[in-house]
Amino acid sequence: MPFTPFHFGPGAVIHAVAPRRVSFIAFVAANVLIDVEPAYYMLTGQDTLHRFFHTYVGASVVAVATVLLFLLARKAALSAPLPNLLRWKELNLAQVIAGAAAGAYSHIVLDSVMHADIRPWAPFSQANALCLLVSIDALQDFCIGAGAVAVVILAGRQLLRTRRDG
Repeated sequence: MPFTPFHFGPGAVIHAVAPRRVSFIAFVAANVLIDVEPAYYMLTGQDTLHRFFHTYVGASVVAVATVLLFLLARKAALSAPLPNLLRWKELNLAQVIAGAAAGAYSHIVLDSVMHADIRPWAPFSQANALCLLVSIDALQDFCIGAGAVAVVILAGRQLLRTRRDG
């Protein structure tokens, strides 16, 4: 994806379907961490933008790092008054692991379709069988559509909750 937020649509729908099992915050964090890599290479004027962290091995490292950052933040929150934005302190470890893994691996799948410089199976293979499997427009429409589906699911769930409680 040319812009990380496109990745959030599929993550939003995954979270909307399983909100108690998948952390959307961890999903987003993993995606942002992965895209630090091409941002660095763009800023330093290098040609190949998608390297180690845009492989399944690199994505695994990012998923683990996301979980570790969550654990460090939770530990810091015990002694420092960190704000509980988006209720992150209420997340359990399983939700964070699921969100981080879903975010990291879906990022590689989506970017593999779009970017010719990705070698998702490196160092085991230099192949990218997903490259341009569908058009870039179709891929972006899918991501936006997934986000729209998530909004409908979440709004419907909120409406039902309001009717039940009100």
